[in-house]
Amino acid sequence: DELWELDGNPAYDVIKRAIDAISVLVTAPLWLPLCILVALAVGVGSPGPIFFSQTRVGLHGRSFKIWKFRSMRLNVAAEDGVFASPGDSRITPVGQFIRRMRLDELPQFWNVLKGEMSLIGPRPEQRALVDKFATRIPAYPYRHLVRPGITGWAQVLQGYAGNEEETAIKLSYDLYYVAHYSVALDLLIAYKTL
Repeated sequence: DELWELDGNPAYDVIKRAIDAISVLVTAPLWLPLCILVALAVGVGSPGPIFFSQTRVGLHGRSFKIWKFRSMRLNVAAEDGVFASPGDSRITPVGQFIRRMRLDELPQFWNVLKGEMSLIGPRPEQRALVDKFATRIPAYPYRHLVRPGITGWAQVLQGYAGNEEETAIKLSYDLYYVAHYSVALDLLIAYKTL
């Protein structure tokens, strides 16, 4: 019950937002050339746009456009409310590699700079899935009390969820993060991510 009474950590929220922006800007000389290489690989690997965007749910349930390098065949990546799974036939050969190495997530640094995401927090989900899970999994909306992240406690301990049961387990990690987020926990998540 104490989780629902939390009003966040305003001082750490400001510090975390500054750390996110500074980290993304300082590391730009490393990740921008990598983005160029990934963009070239995606462009050569299959016809279609290099980037993929989709509406996701962020802080306080607000919608925003998430950006990724396209890893699926054209005309199938835009399906809402569908989990990608291992061996998914929609994923291109280049897409399999960039997903395994998490390189498809690099454009989300733009979302971090805009303040829609953080480097660390619960992964943002598709609106269709959020609407479904909010009615079927108790306490699901409370994961939106913090900014979503590129990596998070659930990501490093469980990985991606592929169905509703795994989503319920993942939610327990997300809620733990919401209740306990701090510099120490964020540093641990960053270490486990690397």
